[in-house]
Amino acid sequence: MLLASRPLATCSRLAGLPIARTVGVRCGSLWANVKQGLGTGANAARTPLFPPRLGPPDAILGVTEAFKADTNPNKMNLGVGAYRDDQGRPYVLTSVRKAERSIQDLALDKEYIPITGVPEYNKLASELAYGKDSAPLKNGQIVTAQSLSGTGALRIGGEFLARWYEGAGGKKIYLPAPSWGNHTPIFKDAGLDVAHYTYFDKKTNGLDFGGMIKDLKNIPSGSVVLLHACAHNPTGVDPTPEQWKEISTVMKQKEHLPFFDMAYQGFASGSTVRDAFALRFFVDEGHKVMLAQSFAKNMGMYGERVGLFSLITDSAEETKRVDSQVKILIRPMYSSPPLSGPRIVKKVLSDADLKAEWLKEVKSMADRIIAMRAGLRGHLENTFGSTHSWEHITSQIGMFCYSGLKPEQVDKMRKDASVYLTRDGRISIAGITSKNVEYLAKAIHDVTK
Repeated sequence: MLLASRPLATCSRLAGLPIARTVGVRCGSLWANVKQGLGTGANAARTPLFPPRLGPPDAILGVTEAFKADTNPNKMNLGVGAYRDDQGRPYVLTSVRKAERSIQDLALDKEYIPITGVPEYNKLASELAYGKDSAPLKNGQIVTAQSLSGTGALRIGGEFLARWYEGAGGKKIYLPAPSWGNHTPIFKDAGLDVAHYTYFDKKTNGLDFGGMIKDLKNIPSGSVVLLHACAHNPTGVDPTPEQWKEISTVMKQKEHLPFFDMAYQGFASGSTVRDAFALRFFVDEGHKVMLAQSFAKNMGMYGERVGLFSLITDSAEETKRVDSQVKILIRPMYSSPPLSGPRIVKKVLSDADLKAEWLKEVKSMADRIIAMRAGLRGHLENTFGSTHSWEHITSQIGMFCYSGLKPEQVDKMRKDASVYLTRDGRISIAGITSKNVEYLAKAIHDVTK
């Protein structure tokens, strides 16, 4: 059988060779049809089941590359979404270091763990999210699966919805506008359609609550709605507790399915209880929520990829059936999850002293972020006398701030002050330190005055 991918006459490598010697030879590259991927997230390369997509280079990676090439000693990288200490260095929590050392001393084996993860880790992580006294937890109505951080939890949830969700809203998920850039490709690659509901108000740099409620009322009943549990990424804008209650009421009336993404529990306000308010309130109100949970930010486990997917069922019997299908879904995807990261998290959450130390560290990280917000606003208003309203810098919460800066202003800051952020004006507050916060305020003032 001739395997040439185009006629022999056009194949220079085979020209002049006897036909017999061309058997089994492929003319041309096997992967000649693969397109250059010009980005990640929404522009990432696709599987053969989907058409290839092209787009601009990844915004955040582009910022980092430009920052590294800059020789200005005062340069600032405000694009990367990872915590940094007040010296601008990556931070490994002391509680995590202690847990890691204690585990190493035990000389545990490296055997495979169950498809849905380490049971003790799953239990402790779900208790942290839902609360130890959560009725569904006590009644065996929560399915859990250890995941490859929050991204993996979202993908498991998307795959499960694509296979099994039969709500009136169909195989579609509604995301806030805007949302984390990777949400759309995660759910599209899982086989779901993606739509959006109103969220951010560019005029106020706050929540368009009226628009959000209107959209939640108007989308088809029984729709899947993704909600950021706290520290909305990328805007830093969260509903108030009273607004969450109204959102819950509307979603219950419309029989929507809430899918919470909780990547910042404890990291937003400094309290793991306060940051879980929305999730726990929805559960108490009877919503059968889905949840994607991550320990990347609040425990600094970025590269360890530690997360949890969970969903609430109607009964312990239903839990068994759903759990069986989650295992069937995961098995051909990656067989079983990693071992080391969950062991560390389990140790921190199960050891009273380590957990207390961790909670203090989480609060200290959150407090530093809050202090940098206050410092930035203070310098803009007091040091430089800016006449613009900067209230949104301190009313927003978490790692990111939607500054309201225009693309051309962002470009000018990069050119004139070597301050790097994405062109939508999103600032990673973790990139600010007590030494450079005034420098940043001046750079912002210079392009907005």
